[in-house]
Amino acid sequence: MQSRTILAGLCAGSAVLLLSCSTAPRAISLQNDLGGLTAAGVAGAMATVDDGHTTLVLTSGVGDRSTGVAMPEHGRVRIGSVTKTFTAAVVMQLVAEGKVNLDSPVDTYLPGLLSGDGADGRVITVRQLLQHRSGIPEFAGQPGADELIAAAEDRTLAPAEAVSMALRQPAQFAPGTRYAYTNTNFIVLGMLIEKLTGRGYSDELTERIIGPLGLHDTYLPPPGEREIRGEHPHGYQETAAGTVDVSRIEPSIPWAAGALVSTGHDLNTFWRALFDGRLVPAPQLAEMTTPQDGANEEDGRGYGLGVGSTELSCGVRFIGHSGGIPGYYTNSGATPDRAVTITFTQAPRTRPDVQAMLEHALCP
Repeated sequence: MQSRTILAGLCAGSAVLLLSCSTAPRAISLQNDLGGLTAAGVAGAMATVDDGHTTLVLTSGVGDRSTGVAMPEHGRVRIGSVTKTFTAAVVMQLVAEGKVNLDSPVDTYLPGLLSGDGADGRVITVRQLLQHRSGIPEFAGQPGADELIAAAEDRTLAPAEAVSMALRQPAQFAPGTRYAYTNTNFIVLGMLIEKLTGRGYSDELTERIIGPLGLHDTYLPPPGEREIRGEHPHGYQETAAGTVDVSRIEPSIPWAAGALVSTGHDLNTFWRALFDGRLVPAPQLAEMTTPQDGANEEDGRGYGLGVGSTELSCGVRFIGHSGGIPGYYTNSGATPDRAVTITFTQAPRTRPDVQAMLEHALCP
């Protein structure tokens, strides 16, 4: 396993780190976190921390098991469900523009899309989609909705097909009565964006977020584009046959719920802009980042509208999102002072203490 050494010469100023000696404890703790993951068998791990002025980039492990090449410091990765916060930000911009009402039924904008035993679009609201309180069944995991198999079989999946696939199952619960994290909610929200704007979801992301923020390494792969563009670490998955490269997937399946490709630098720029109110106006941002009662993710983070929120042990408020997709596992977000993105290129055998990693990166 290769690991970037950041301790020697840190205070002299590195081309990658551009940091002061006061940052050394943060770097040491994070490097130890990443090294622990790769020592335990994860192919590669990287962390990017910045405050808009200085940047810390740390890596451990390899970017390609077949060659042993080191993890690229600025490589692109699939960010999985971190995509959901991008989708939510566009929806909340449309709310601010008066183009959609959070408490209107989905049928107001997408008549007839949600009908049958699996969902009732006359009752489910846009807010409930963002909150994962709609009760719509999950399409992910259903036959035909596997990103790896679809890539191997040269298949794509249209958003309407994903929704139809979900609705073949019964509703999870009555709308608004529970929280259940469900990818189908954000497929519907992607379709809502397209209906309200008359443009493609990818076009709206580019015009509203990617372009204005200068996120040059962030993009939504179109259906059928299964390779990651440019420099990137390979992603891996353990199977009965051993560890296999799963970098190549079909992106039309996760789409607005999880298909974006990005880098630590770009994601940190996105989170700082969101936290600072440069992407979503203050009233809508407050709604996004206020956790719902009883809506807690597995890591204990409260969930608002497409974004999680928690208070770190040092008393600092953190907003962010996690994302898992074959081969790539990302935690990304920001406090008022810093942003961080941490990615592993293989699922750890035991659940890592992500909260501790975030605190090592973000606490003063």
